[in-house]
Amino acid sequence: MLIKKFSSPMRKNTFFISMQKVLPQALLSRIAGMLANTKQSSVKNFLIKLAIKRFGIDLSEAIRQSPDDYQSFNDFFTRKLKPEARLIDQDKNTITSPADGEMTQCGKIHDKQLIQAKGKGFSVDHLTAQSSTTSFTDFATIYLSPKDYHRVHMPMDGRLTKMVYIPGRLFSVNALTSQHIDALFAKNERLVCYFETSIGEIAVIFVGAMLVAGIVTSWHKMVTPNYMKTIESWDYSQQNICFAKGEEIGYFNFGSTIICLFPDNHATCINQEKHVQMGQIIAKIS
Repeated sequence: MLIKKFSSPMRKNTFFISMQKVLPQALLSRIAGMLANTKQSSVKNFLIKLAIKRFGIDLSEAIRQSPDDYQSFNDFFTRKLKPEARLIDQDKNTITSPADGEMTQCGKIHDKQLIQAKGKGFSVDHLTAQSSTTSFTDFATIYLSPKDYHRVHMPMDGRLTKMVYIPGRLFSVNALTSQHIDALFAKNERLVCYFETSIGEIAVIFVGAMLVAGIVTSWHKMVTPNYMKTIESWDYSQQNICFAKGEEIGYFNFGSTIICLFPDNHATCINQEKHVQMGQIIAKIS
Protein backbone atom coordinates (compact mmCIF):
# COMPACT_ATOMS: atom_id res chain seq x y z
CA MET A 1 0.00 0.00 0.00
CA LEU A 2 2.80 2.40 0.92
CA ILE A 3 4.67 1.57 -2.28
CA LYS A 4 1.55 2.28 -4.34
CA LYS A 5 0.93 5.58 -2.53
CA PHE A 6 4.42 6.92 -3.12
CA SER A 7 5.02 5.53 -6.60
CA SER A 8 1.83 6.91 -8.14
CA PRO A 9 2.85 10.60 -8.06
CA MET A 10 6.29 9.62 -9.30
CA ARG A 11 4.77 7.78 -12.28
CA LYS A 12 2.56 10.78 -13.04
CA ASN A 13 5.57 13.12 -12.95
CA THR A 14 7.60 10.85 -15.21
CA PHE A 15 4.70 10.58 -17.66
CA PHE A 16 4.24 14.39 -17.70
CA ILE A 17 7.92 14.99 -18.47
CA SER A 18 8.06 12.21 -21.08
CA MET A 19 4.95 13.43 -22.88
CA GLN A 20 6.39 16.94 -23.22
CA LYS A 21 9.34 15.50 -25.13
CA VAL A 22 7.18 13.81 -27.77
CA LEU A 23 4.19 16.14 -28.07
CA PRO A 24 4.05 18.54 -31.08
CA GLN A 25 4.78 21.61 -28.94
CA ALA A 26 4.53 24.23 -31.69
CA LEU A 27 1.27 22.79 -33.07
CA LEU A 28 -0.33 22.68 -29.62
CA SER A 29 0.74 26.27 -29.00
CA ARG A 30 -0.76 27.34 -32.33
CA ILE A 31 -4.07 25.67 -31.46
CA ALA A 32 -4.00 27.27 -28.01
CA GLY A 33 -3.36 30.62 -29.68
CA MET A 34 -6.34 30.22 -31.99
CA LEU A 35 -8.64 29.38 -29.07
CA ALA A 36 -7.22 32.19 -26.94
CA ASN A 37 -7.84 34.75 -29.69
CA THR A 38 -11.39 33.76 -30.63
CA LYS A 39 -13.96 36.50 -30.03
CA GLN A 40 -16.94 34.16 -30.02
CA SER A 41 -18.59 35.14 -26.75
CA SER A 42 -19.72 31.68 -25.65
CA VAL A 43 -16.22 30.21 -26.16
CA LYS A 44 -14.21 33.05 -24.68
CA ASN A 45 -16.53 33.47 -21.68
CA PHE A 46 -16.37 29.73 -20.98
CA LEU A 47 -12.55 29.80 -21.09
CA ILE A 48 -12.33 32.90 -18.91
CA LYS A 49 -14.70 31.55 -16.26
CA LEU A 50 -12.91 28.19 -16.32
CA ALA A 51 -9.53 29.89 -15.77
CA ILE A 52 -10.88 32.05 -12.93
CA LYS A 53 -12.23 28.95 -11.16
CA ARG A 54 -9.29 26.65 -11.95
CA PHE A 55 -6.50 29.05 -11.02
CA GLY A 56 -8.23 31.22 -8.44
CA ILE A 57 -7.72 34.43 -10.43
CA ASP A 58 -8.64 37.63 -8.56
CA LEU A 59 -10.23 40.21 -10.85
CA SER A 60 -10.74 42.82 -8.12
CA GLU A 61 -7.41 44.47 -9.04
CA ALA A 62 -8.18 44.55 -12.77
CA ILE A 63 -9.58 47.59 -14.55
CA ARG A 64 -12.24 45.36 -16.15
CA GLN A 65 -13.82 42.95 -13.70
CA SER A 66 -16.40 41.05 -15.73
CA PRO A 67 -15.65 38.27 -18.28
CA ASP A 68 -18.07 40.05 -20.64
CA ASP A 69 -15.75 43.06 -20.72
CA TYR A 70 -12.99 41.12 -22.53
CA GLN A 71 -12.93 40.55 -26.29
CA SER A 72 -11.05 37.24 -26.05
CA PHE A 73 -9.32 34.92 -23.60
CA ASN A 74 -5.99 36.56 -24.48
CA ASP A 75 -7.49 39.96 -23.80
CA PHE A 76 -8.45 38.65 -20.35
CA PHE A 77 -5.09 37.02 -19.68
CA THR A 78 -3.19 40.19 -20.53
CA ARG A 79 -5.57 42.34 -18.49
CA LYS A 80 -4.31 45.64 -17.10
CA LEU A 81 -4.51 46.44 -13.41
CA LYS A 82 -5.83 49.53 -11.70
CA PRO A 83 -3.05 52.15 -11.34
CA GLU A 84 -3.14 51.84 -7.54
CA ALA A 85 -2.90 48.02 -7.59
CA ARG A 86 0.91 48.05 -7.74
CA LEU A 87 3.28 50.52 -6.11
CA ILE A 88 6.68 51.02 -7.77
CA ASP A 89 9.59 51.57 -5.38
CA GLN A 90 11.16 54.85 -6.53
CA ASP A 91 14.54 54.57 -4.79
CA LYS A 92 17.27 54.93 -7.45
CA ASN A 93 19.37 52.38 -5.57
CA THR A 94 16.86 49.56 -5.86
CA ILE A 95 15.86 47.11 -8.56
CA THR A 96 12.22 46.07 -8.65
CA SER A 97 10.48 42.93 -9.82
CA PRO A 98 9.51 43.18 -13.49
CA ALA A 99 6.47 40.95 -12.96
CA ASP A 100 4.18 39.21 -10.53
CA GLY A 101 5.20 35.61 -9.85
CA GLU A 102 7.30 33.12 -7.95
CA MET A 103 10.92 34.12 -7.36
CA THR A 104 12.32 30.69 -8.12
CA GLN A 105 16.00 31.72 -8.09
CA CYS A 106 17.98 34.88 -7.33
CA GLY A 107 21.70 35.29 -6.74
CA LYS A 108 25.20 35.15 -8.17
CA ILE A 109 26.33 33.78 -11.50
CA HIS A 110 29.38 31.59 -10.86
CA ASP A 111 31.64 30.55 -13.77
CA LYS A 112 28.92 31.77 -16.15
CA GLN A 113 26.45 29.29 -14.63
CA LEU A 114 22.95 30.22 -13.45
CA ILE A 115 20.97 28.04 -11.07
CA GLN A 116 17.83 26.52 -12.60
CA ALA A 117 16.79 24.28 -9.71
CA LYS A 118 18.50 22.33 -6.94
CA GLY A 119 21.39 20.45 -8.51
CA LYS A 120 20.79 21.92 -11.96
CA GLY A 121 22.45 24.86 -13.68
CA PHE A 122 22.79 26.30 -17.18
CA SER A 123 25.13 28.58 -19.06
CA VAL A 124 24.50 32.30 -19.49
CA ASP A 125 26.19 32.03 -22.90
CA HIS A 126 23.75 29.31 -23.92
CA LEU A 127 20.81 31.31 -22.54
CA THR A 128 21.70 34.45 -24.51
CA ALA A 129 23.28 32.66 -27.50
CA GLN A 130 26.38 34.77 -26.78
CA SER A 131 24.55 37.86 -28.00
CA SER A 132 26.30 40.13 -25.47
CA THR A 133 29.88 40.75 -24.36
CA THR A 134 28.77 41.99 -20.93
CA SER A 135 30.00 40.01 -17.93
CA PHE A 136 26.76 39.28 -16.09
CA THR A 137 27.30 38.47 -12.42
CA ASP A 138 23.81 38.41 -10.88
CA PHE A 139 20.41 37.13 -11.91
CA ALA A 140 16.78 36.74 -10.87
CA THR A 141 14.26 34.24 -12.24
CA ILE A 142 10.51 34.83 -11.87
CA TYR A 143 7.89 32.29 -12.88
CA LEU A 144 4.50 33.70 -13.92
CA SER A 145 1.83 31.12 -13.17
CA PRO A 146 -1.56 31.20 -14.93
CA LYS A 147 -3.10 33.08 -11.98
CA ASP A 148 -0.59 35.94 -12.15
CA TYR A 149 -0.69 39.35 -13.81
CA HIS A 150 1.04 38.80 -17.17
CA ARG A 151 2.50 42.16 -18.09
CA VAL A 152 6.23 42.80 -17.76
CA HIS A 153 7.78 46.06 -16.56
CA MET A 154 11.24 47.62 -16.32
CA PRO A 155 13.18 46.69 -13.16
CA MET A 156 15.08 50.02 -13.37
CA ASP A 157 15.42 53.03 -15.67
CA GLY A 158 16.95 52.03 -19.00
CA ARG A 159 17.34 52.62 -22.74
CA LEU A 160 16.65 49.78 -25.17
CA THR A 161 19.71 48.89 -27.25
CA LYS A 162 19.06 45.46 -28.75
CA MET A 163 16.55 42.61 -28.95
CA VAL A 164 17.47 39.03 -29.86
CA TYR A 165 15.04 36.23 -30.71
CA ILE A 166 16.43 32.73 -30.07
CA PRO A 167 14.44 29.77 -31.40
CA GLY A 168 13.95 26.71 -29.24
CA ARG A 169 11.60 24.18 -27.71
CA LEU A 170 8.38 24.96 -25.84
CA PHE A 171 8.59 22.88 -22.68
CA SER A 172 6.46 23.85 -19.71
CA VAL A 173 8.41 26.07 -17.29
CA ASN A 174 6.72 24.99 -14.07
CA ALA A 175 8.68 23.77 -11.03
CA LEU A 176 8.35 20.09 -11.90
CA THR A 177 9.73 20.52 -15.41
CA SER A 178 12.60 22.76 -14.28
CA GLN A 179 13.64 20.05 -11.81
CA HIS A 180 13.78 17.34 -14.46
CA ILE A 181 14.86 18.89 -17.78
CA ASP A 182 18.47 20.07 -17.93
CA ALA A 183 19.10 23.64 -19.16
CA LEU A 184 15.35 24.13 -19.61
CA PHE A 185 15.46 27.93 -19.96
CA ALA A 186 18.33 27.72 -22.44
CA LYS A 187 16.44 25.16 -24.53
CA ASN A 188 13.12 26.97 -24.82
CA GLU A 189 12.32 29.72 -27.30
CA ARG A 190 13.24 33.08 -25.78
CA LEU A 191 13.45 36.79 -26.39
CA VAL A 192 16.42 38.67 -24.93
CA CYS A 193 16.00 42.43 -24.48
CA TYR A 194 19.08 44.52 -23.64
CA PHE A 195 18.97 47.89 -21.92
CA GLU A 196 21.67 50.43 -21.05
CA THR A 197 21.26 51.56 -17.44
CA SER A 198 23.12 53.39 -14.68
CA ILE A 199 24.91 50.14 -13.77
CA GLY A 200 25.68 49.13 -17.35
CA GLU A 201 23.92 46.69 -19.65
CA ILE A 202 21.13 44.55 -18.20
CA ALA A 203 19.05 41.87 -19.91
CA VAL A 204 15.36 41.13 -19.47
CA ILE A 205 14.62 37.73 -21.00
CA PHE A 206 11.15 36.47 -21.91
CA VAL A 207 11.19 32.65 -21.91
CA GLY A 208 8.58 30.96 -24.07
CA ALA A 209 6.72 27.82 -22.99
CA MET A 210 4.14 25.28 -24.11
CA LEU A 211 0.74 26.85 -24.87
CA VAL A 212 2.16 30.38 -24.62
CA ALA A 213 0.28 32.04 -27.46
CA GLY A 214 2.75 34.87 -27.89
CA ILE A 215 5.28 37.34 -26.50
CA VAL A 216 4.59 40.99 -27.23
CA THR A 217 6.87 44.00 -26.65
CA SER A 218 5.73 47.62 -26.53
CA TRP A 219 8.17 48.66 -29.30
CA HIS A 220 7.83 45.69 -31.70
CA LYS A 221 4.37 44.31 -30.86
CA MET A 222 4.05 40.53 -31.47
CA VAL A 223 7.49 38.89 -31.68
CA THR A 224 6.73 35.26 -30.91
CA PRO A 225 5.67 32.71 -31.75
CA ASN A 226 7.33 32.88 -35.15
CA TYR A 227 8.64 29.29 -35.20
CA MET A 228 11.79 30.37 -37.04
CA LYS A 229 14.88 28.18 -37.01
CA THR A 230 17.46 30.93 -36.89
CA ILE A 231 18.44 33.63 -34.41
CA GLU A 232 17.13 37.09 -35.26
CA SER A 233 18.43 40.40 -33.91
CA TRP A 234 17.18 44.00 -33.89
CA ASP A 235 19.50 46.93 -33.20
CA TYR A 236 17.94 49.89 -31.35
CA SER A 237 21.19 51.53 -30.24
CA GLN A 238 20.63 54.58 -32.48
CA GLN A 239 17.07 55.08 -31.28
CA ASN A 240 16.06 56.80 -28.08
CA ILE A 241 13.64 54.18 -26.72
CA CYS A 242 13.70 54.76 -22.97
CA PHE A 243 11.71 53.27 -20.12
CA ALA A 244 11.37 54.38 -16.52
CA LYS A 245 11.42 51.89 -13.66
CA GLY A 246 8.02 50.20 -13.52
CA GLU A 247 7.03 51.16 -17.07
CA GLU A 248 5.50 48.37 -19.12
CA ILE A 249 7.73 46.77 -21.77
CA GLY A 250 5.66 43.78 -22.88
CA TYR A 251 3.54 40.82 -21.92
CA PHE A 252 2.95 37.08 -22.25
CA ASN A 253 -0.20 35.60 -23.77
CA PHE A 254 -0.06 32.93 -21.05
CA GLY A 255 2.17 32.08 -18.09
CA SER A 256 5.91 31.73 -18.51
CA THR A 257 9.20 32.98 -17.03
CA ILE A 258 11.25 36.19 -16.90
CA ILE A 259 15.01 36.10 -16.25
CA CYS A 260 16.90 39.31 -15.45
CA LEU A 261 20.69 39.55 -15.79
CA PHE A 262 22.77 42.24 -14.07
CA PRO A 263 26.45 43.19 -14.59
CA ASP A 264 29.65 43.74 -12.61
CA ASN A 265 28.41 42.82 -9.13
CA HIS A 266 26.25 45.94 -9.03
CA ALA A 267 23.07 44.14 -7.98
CA THR A 268 22.65 42.26 -4.71
CA CYS A 269 19.54 40.13 -4.33
CA ILE A 270 17.81 40.92 -1.04
CA ASN A 271 14.30 39.54 -1.52
CA GLN A 272 13.85 36.13 0.07
CA GLU A 273 10.08 36.03 -0.41
CA LYS A 274 8.76 33.29 -2.63
CA HIS A 275 6.00 35.32 -4.27
CA VAL A 276 6.75 38.83 -5.54
CA GLN A 277 4.70 41.54 -7.16
CA MET A 278 5.69 43.89 -9.93
CA GLY A 279 7.32 47.02 -8.44
CA GLN A 280 8.46 45.28 -5.26
CA ILE A 281 12.17 45.51 -4.40
CA ILE A 282 14.15 42.40 -5.36
CA ALA A 283 17.71 43.75 -5.28
CA LYS A 284 19.83 46.70 -4.22
CA ILE A 285 22.40 48.49 -6.35
CA SER A 286 25.84 48.38 -4.75
